[in-house]
Amino acid sequence: MPVNETPKRLRQKTKLFILLLIIGGGFLTFYASITKTAVKPRHIPRLMIEETNRALRGDILSKDGFKLSFSQKLFKAMINTRNIDPDKKELFVNLFSIYSGIPRKEIYKRMRKKGNVVLSYAIDANRAKYLKELARKLRLLDVFIPYKTPSGRLIKYGLSVTESGETRIFAYKNAFTPIIGFMRKYEEDGFTRPTGVKGLEKYYDDALRPLQNGLIRGERDIGNSIILDAKSTVIPPVNGKSVRLNIAMDFQELLEDLLGKAKKEHEAKEITVVIMEAATGKIMGLASSARFDPDHIRRRDYDALNVTAAEYTYEPGSVMKPVTFALLLHHHKVNPLEIVRGYNGRYKLGRKVITDEHKAAWLSAEDVITYSSNIGIAQLAQRLDAVEFVDGFKMFGLTKKTGVDLPYEHNGIMPRIAQMRSEIYKATVAYGYGIRATLLQLVRAYNVFNNNGRLVEPKIADALINPDGTEEPVTSDEPVRRIIHPATAARMRRILQKVVAKGTGTKAQIEGLTIGGKTGTAHIAARKGGYARKYNSTFIGFANDRKHRYTIGVLVREAKKPYHYFAAMSAVPVFKQVVELMVKEGYLTPDPSLGHYPKPTKHH
Repeated sequence: MPVNETPKRLRQKTKLFILLLIIGGGFLTFYASITKTAVKPRHIPRLMIEETNRALRGDILSKDGFKLSFSQKLFKAMINTRNIDPDKKELFVNLFSIYSGIPRKEIYKRMRKKGNVVLSYAIDANRAKYLKELARKLRLLDVFIPYKTPSGRLIKYGLSVTESGETRIFAYKNAFTPIIGFMRKYEEDGFTRPTGVKGLEKYYDDALRPLQNGLIRGERDIGNSIILDAKSTVIPPVNGKSVRLNIAMDFQELLEDLLGKAKKEHEAKEITVVIMEAATGKIMGLASSARFDPDHIRRRDYDALNVTAAEYTYEPGSVMKPVTFALLLHHHKVNPLEIVRGYNGRYKLGRKVITDEHKAAWLSAEDVITYSSNIGIAQLAQRLDAVEFVDGFKMFGLTKKTGVDLPYEHNGIMPRIAQMRSEIYKATVAYGYGIRATLLQLVRAYNVFNNNGRLVEPKIADALINPDGTEEPVTSDEPVRRIIHPATAARMRRILQKVVAKGTGTKAQIEGLTIGGKTGTAHIAARKGGYARKYNSTFIGFANDRKHRYTIGVLVREAKKPYHYFAAMSAVPVFKQVVELMVKEGYLTPDPSLGHYPKPTKHH
């Protein structure tokens, strides 16, 4: 200790040193705290956020522009119950009920759970817009309060409204069913999507699917919404293509109504109609009396889910006679005016007895078709060899898919060449037994007569419409082919006109139009072999005016009204009603110069 330093001064220095140590320690502690806070990860809400703006499935449109099916977004409303001020819970429930349309009791029930609660998964776009506005107002009213998690994290979320899925709307319920089809749902990254299961929705599923989802990225506001400004990024969604049909809404509805009434009139299981524009193959009408609501399919609707015209194969009966006769003409093996023996309505071929309703001793070859002689066509069919027969039917598009834009189309059945060497097989196939076809196949085959010998592919859709509005025409997979000479087709048209003028199709007559066709009444095969006491009745024909040509097929399944199982009593009158509707709707224009029908005979 220096000599001149007193004990008092020494104590002052000690106190000063201790004070400096305390100040230094405090500074070090403060510095360490600041450093820790700066380095330690913190739960700070992101300043930049992004949202996916999901694209939607394309529309299906009628020819006249009606949206038959289209998609809408569904939104999900979520709330964290811990964020609701208990004193303002009733206010929240009342307002949410008004804006969402959900009953208050249901909201209270869902909010019994603590934490994140989904109040609805199925809010449409309009309600979602109003609910987002409600969320902003509720924040201003301090309905939402923050709370801390056990880890100390501060949570302050309000009402959240986000995309949850896509729903398919069938605006006209059972209209256009079953051809429009129905949907099932699947999950895509937590987003519910519809996909086609049957009909046009299935066939054009790839084209209808959304092409590209959109994206919105930007800074968030206090309500966790994206601020759209110069810094934000917006990539618009690209929806799927739309499909426009050849069938007009107004006409289809009238056609379906007609078939519904005809089904009751003839006490039938189902009535189906196909209308095809002869030159192009465009399907202008395809309707069934068996329909369903795609949004509410019931067990009793199951039989109606299939498109009968494309998926139901049956033995068509006498409507096959004109195709057989056309093959005979094609191979120059018959003269329409030659005389054929009718055996007075009863003819034995091997062990099989063939009978005719119209009993005749002799008749011309073309009258074999006019009066639907099984005996006559059975004899004429023997002139075709097995290859000519089988290949000829295939040439007309039988036993293979037509190419129509529907899924699950059936091929039909034709006996093998080896079987067709049998006289019995030739005879029965010639008049429509032992062969199975769909109504669309038959209409396509008859259309060859009405289209100067050319085979075309039927199409229900007219065009695919891109999101930018440009169109892609729906074209055939196969080129149009001429399969018989125009003169042969013209002869067949005259014969089929004769059927309507004085044969089995007289009830199809309409003044001022060129109409031809052929009836077919056939037993339905029983499951255990043989034939049941049930019938399918068919009329395939054409209706033409000066400018337009249409090929039309009518199938009446299992008519129970007495004698209406005969095609002349059911399918033919329905055909006439369809053509009259086409006249009324402007598809056909009668012209007196096209001819006058004589008084009908009593042949059925």
